[in-house]
Amino acid sequence: MEDTYLDELDEETGEKQWTVPSDGTRLDVQLSGFTHLSRSRVASLMDNGRCTVDGTVVRKAGTRPKAGSLVVLTEPAPLPSVPVAQDIPLEILYEDEAVAVVVKPAGMVVHPAPGNPDGTLVNALLWHLDSLGSIGGEIRPGIVHRLDKETSGLMMVAKQDAAQMELSRQLAERETEKHYLALVEGSMRETEGVIDAPIGRDRNDRKRMAIDREGREAVTKWRVLSEGRACTLLDVHILTGRTHQIRVHMKSVGHPVCGDPVYGSGRGVRVPRLMLHAVSLRFTHPITGKRMHFVCQPPEAFVEGLRRNHVETVDNFDL
Repeated sequence: MEDTYLDELDEETGEKQWTVPSDGTRLDVQLSGFTHLSRSRVASLMDNGRCTVDGTVVRKAGTRPKAGSLVVLTEPAPLPSVPVAQDIPLEILYEDEAVAVVVKPAGMVVHPAPGNPDGTLVNALLWHLDSLGSIGGEIRPGIVHRLDKETSGLMMVAKQDAAQMELSRQLAERETEKHYLALVEGSMRETEGVIDAPIGRDRNDRKRMAIDREGREAVTKWRVLSEGRACTLLDVHILTGRTHQIRVHMKSVGHPVCGDPVYGSGRGVRVPRLMLHAVSLRFTHPITGKRMHFVCQPPEAFVEGLRRNHVETVDNFDL
């Protein structure tokens, strides 16, 4: 999610393929009979872009495909069992009875998912905090937003259900303010800009995201902080929280995030990790109403990536 809200489906998936036998019947009805899923479940999967007909994403449940069309429906794999508390080191910047602000290290998954049943941020939170909100379910207690596995930095966590609901509302209504440090490939022509381009699942590879006019709204603001030999350090402010948003948006303008194994080119820069760090976070306390602001200095591996590419570090990260 770099920063990703919890209204998206992003678990590992399993595909069901089916050839339409005849014209005339609604797609959701046919899929429900073929998969034995309820029509509402099929409609939800379609709405999330998980159904294609002859390679084209189809979101309308009432679509009536032609006989012989190849339909592919992709459903998330079952989630792992309920996570357990694990004694994993975790930096906690702030904690009270309602919320906590923690620093997620690079290489840590936020919550259990197929392929990552434990060792996650949730497992660490269950060990270090005395309570967590339950709105996100047993797999995601306290979680209101996410960061990609290799992205480091600030995350807010809800310790009460009421706090979790309010923080989720603030995210949805863009009342939070999140800034990232991103080292990107190449030099920017302008000193600042806005990328407003919808994002959806890549139609050829569901593990990737892509610019898609039928995707969900995604808005990213950026400005140049400093430049190196073949790369540029940016302050990136996201107004929405889509899966891989910064990585996809920066790639779309020809400046992928350095060290990105999925969207980057791997040319011209030498870095030890994905060069994306959630550096600044502002939100309103869900109980007191006080505006909160936290800053997290980038870890040594990130700073080393800047040094290797002769990028001047920025002393003031009060973004």
